[in-house]
Amino acid sequence: MRIASIFAVGGLALTVAACGEAPKDDNNAGSGAKKFSACMVTDVGGIDDKSFNASAWKGLQEAKAANDNIDIKYVASKAEADYEPNLTQYVNQKCNFILAVGGLMANATSKIAKANPNQEFGIVDANPGDANVYPMQFDTAQAAFQAGYLAAGLSKSGKVATYGALPIPPVTIFMDGFVDGVAYYNTTKKKNVQALGWNKETQKGSFTNDFAKQDEGKKVSDALVAQGADIIMPVAGGSGLGTTAAAKASGGKYNTIWVDVDGCESTPDCSAIVTTVVKNIPEAVKEAVVKAAAGDKLPAKPGFVGTLANNGVSLAPYHDFDSKVPAELKAEVDKIKADIAAGTITVTSKAQPTK
Repeated sequence: MRIASIFAVGGLALTVAACGEAPKDDNNAGSGAKKFSACMVTDVGGIDDKSFNASAWKGLQEAKAANDNIDIKYVASKAEADYEPNLTQYVNQKCNFILAVGGLMANATSKIAKANPNQEFGIVDANPGDANVYPMQFDTAQAAFQAGYLAAGLSKSGKVATYGALPIPPVTIFMDGFVDGVAYYNTTKKKNVQALGWNKETQKGSFTNDFAKQDEGKKVSDALVAQGADIIMPVAGGSGLGTTAAAKASGGKYNTIWVDVDGCESTPDCSAIVTTVVKNIPEAVKEAVVKAAAGDKLPAKPGFVGTLANNGVSLAPYHDFDSKVPAELKAEVDKIKADIAAGTITVTSKAQPTK
């Protein structure tokens, strides 16, 4: 999704971007060998979104650590209108591999890729279907299913909730999995925990319409708390930080489940985060860039789809909640992972990745 660790970003501005901001680089000077350049265009929300932009940048940093002949840099998009100019400037700079981050960048990436068929691209959270674009997608509904079950099992009020930034597939896939996990808990335990904020059947629910404004996230979650929710999963990038901060300030009145990157490693609000539905973007990006730098062809089909079975998605550790989650519930959540990976439990979502 565009829709999730704080990373140091060193850098010198190279050339001023046509839009967005100047590219940031992280070069390793000195070697006489020709460098392999991996250039990333962030979605709006920026490099410090504690979410998917930050995750992708971590993947580039890890690729560089694995192969010091790889040069990395990024440019941050300030608005959706920046996507095409930012991608184009990296084509013009003759970057070897250009990475687009976020499902909203699919159309712009496809357009630029078609215009430059010899240029290698990658994209996170989308599959535009172009031969020179390597898609990295994640079936987060699987891990979100676990999270929904967990939330239902921990809820004291009998009401849990989720909300998103925008009604786009990389967001709603989390929400589908979450509410189905709650429903599975109810069926298994003969309970009636309510899942607020999202109706899987109608695909309607609560949204901030923004990936960055924390006050919008707080506004949506305040409404859900007013309805009785005591565990909330925001799928809203940086705007979700408004919810985690408010939950932390509530002194335990309600808590949260984070997404994309372990919230205890990426936010200051660990004490209010039960767990995180992790999307292993760093490993997928690292592997793609290292392979591309070695001269391997990255196949647009099938691309990469992260699942519980291949560790592309997962639940993070419980951290501060480790002693608060009953051992029996932990075991049930682990069993769900094994059953989903084995195909015993099938998790469905209209937003699941296409291959």
